[in-house]
Amino acid sequence: MTKTSYVGSGPYCYSNSFSMMFGESSPPARIIEFATSSAFGMHLLRGSLPFFDPFCWTPEASFAEALGAMGWVSELVRGEDPRSAIHHLKRALSGGPVWVGPIEMGYLHHQPGRTGPVGADHYVVVLEMDHESVLMHDPEGFPYARLPLELFLQSWRTATLDYGTSFTMRHGFRQISMRSNADIICASLPSARRWLSCQGTMDIPSGTIGNGEAAHALADMIKTGITDDLRNHLIHFAVRVGARRAADAAKCLAQIAEIRAATVVDRQARLIGALQYPLVTREDDKAVAYLRSLAPTYDELLDALPN
Repeated sequence: MTKTSYVGSGPYCYSNSFSMMFGESSPPARIIEFATSSAFGMHLLRGSLPFFDPFCWTPEASFAEALGAMGWVSELVRGEDPRSAIHHLKRALSGGPVWVGPIEMGYLHHQPGRTGPVGADHYVVVLEMDHESVLMHDPEGFPYARLPLELFLQSWRTATLDYGTSFTMRHGFRQISMRSNADIICASLPSARRWLSCQGTMDIPSGTIGNGEAAHALADMIKTGITDDLRNHLIHFAVRVGARRAADAAKCLAQIAEIRAATVVDRQARLIGALQYPLVTREDDKAVAYLRSLAPTYDELLDALPN
């Protein structure tokens, strides 16, 4: 296993947003990400859209358990419409910053190249608002970004996303239990195993498949002719975040001396990360081979994780 951890940019929006809300008491982003169980599996949503995260997992499905494992609580609020969302947001901001999401990234026009909905979810921390705009820390790399209120409300709808409830926010974050990083990792293991076992949720979209079956199916899709949309999804998002999640999970597992499981996840990180170059350069046969090698590792990891 490598002893060199990855540090750098990447699409860790909700983990970075949680870290901003936790302040000086925040664990590292890799620990937050581990607590959400995001690294434990892969799936092909509706049989066509790949994600290197668990079968039928969504960020929202794991936040409550993740906060609990980290020793934090927050108040979850959902507006019924734009007017009530503004009311709730103003009220929440009176107590400090507010964690907001999921939102549609395509409406965030402060990000270069964003001109409309793209079906990409995102999370931000709202700092202030007035009748014209909101001020936010956008973990995509834009501190103190300001966005017209109308655009922000458009982004806050989830109609173009694969999951989520419009106008969702969290505030009132409180730490109710001091926990070490190792304590958080250990507390997160039951959820990780449940998600890896494809038992995290009963909400299963038709055609969705997981883990090794999903890896082989994605390999078949690439082999028979990958579309430009699928290639762009993989190289701009799915591979990047999947490789980082797995690399961070390996580091976390090694930290609590679960070396066998850490070794398997480290191999997954290397195989997922290796997909980037051949997919960009269109050497698709190499990508197919990496996915075939990745497929059996999910059963291996389930066997290696502690009960």
